[in-house]
Amino acid sequence: MKTSWRHNLHLYISIPIVAVAALVYGFKLDILFKLSIQTTDESNIYKAIMGLYLCFAAFWIIGLKQTSYWKAATISNMLFMLGLGLGRLISFVTDGMPSVVLLLGTVGELTLAIYAYSQLKKAN
Repeated sequence: MKTSWRHNLHLYISIPIVAVAALVYGFKLDILFKLSIQTTDESNIYKAIMGLYLCFAAFWIIGLKQTSYWKAATISNMLFMLGLGLGRLISFVTDGMPSVVLLLGTVGELTLAIYAYSQLKKAN
């Protein structure tokens, strides 16, 4: 199956963003956010999130390279972005408005989820 770059755009955008976010969460949380790790347990939690994000990014790369994995990679990308976006929307209601970086992230996450869904529909 030959695919165009538009067919994979959600993956091409998500991979570098999620990989960089993973490294920020794992090693330099204070670069973007007013957060500081105080305990080993907190550090462990953020490193686990880093690992999860990096593994999803790796799976999306596999989906780009091996077309037999494209659908699974796209579904996982859609759910990953939808989960982040909806979780943030819940936080807006329960916790208040976050920083501009997180507001823009929410828009991006929901946009990528919708785009991934549209690509799945086109592929079927």
